[in-house]
Amino acid sequence: MMAALWAIGIVVVLLLFILPAAIKVVAQYERGVILRLGRFIGIKPPGLRVIIPFIDKMIRVDTRVMTMDVPEQEVITRDNVTVRVNAVVYLRVINPEDAVLEVTDYIRATSLIAQTTLRSVLGQHELDELLSQREKINATLQQIVDEQTDPWGVKVSTVEVKDVTLPETMQRAMAAQAEAERERRAKIVHAEGELQASEKLAAAAAVLSTQPAAMQLRYLGTLAEIATERTSMVIFPLPLDLLGGLMNRGPSEKAQESK
Repeated sequence: MMAALWAIGIVVVLLLFILPAAIKVVAQYERGVILRLGRFIGIKPPGLRVIIPFIDKMIRVDTRVMTMDVPEQEVITRDNVTVRVNAVVYLRVINPEDAVLEVTDYIRATSLIAQTTLRSVLGQHELDELLSQREKINATLQQIVDEQTDPWGVKVSTVEVKDVTLPETMQRAMAAQAEAERERRAKIVHAEGELQASEKLAAAAAVLSTQPAAMQLRYLGTLAEIATERTSMVIFPLPLDLLGGLMNRGPSEKAQESK
């Protein structure tokens, strides 16, 4: 009787140690890579899975999309401007076997590849391109990093440059440049306005010169605008015909009057 109890106790103890090692639960977003005595034998899909204890080893691989921050990098652009940039990488494992067998730590390896590629690609562009062609640069980064991580079973879907930090001296220079550009555009707009106004005034003068009465009415309308209720100025209109006659008189007539 005691021997049977001892046997049952030993079996229970063994089960307590063996069952946790033999029964594994693979989540829906995971895949279980099975190594038997160090040799790859297959991939376990999600669900309750049983392996051989102490012989099989299961490595869970997360297949969800992961975001990884690329640490801030100091980059010298093609026009010799030193900037600090950081980025974010979106990746997911599409081949769990390669992610386990082909690389020690695919997350760290992808991070290092992203840092190196970020410095290399941005160093080939000028500062203006870095600020204005962000989408093109992101596409180039994504393509290069994805090609490097493809043998590891990792798909890099997006690489985004988050922030570009410029030196203070460069920020002041760019602000001065922008202000000068705004002043240049303002002067051009003002000059174009003056040109258009002169063209319209010339056309109006040509029309009014053909109708003296119209010129007289325009003159009176201008006086009406000048004369307000609270002004002390008294304006006496001078007939334009008189002015025209004086202006049209020749030098000989003026000489005779002076005699």
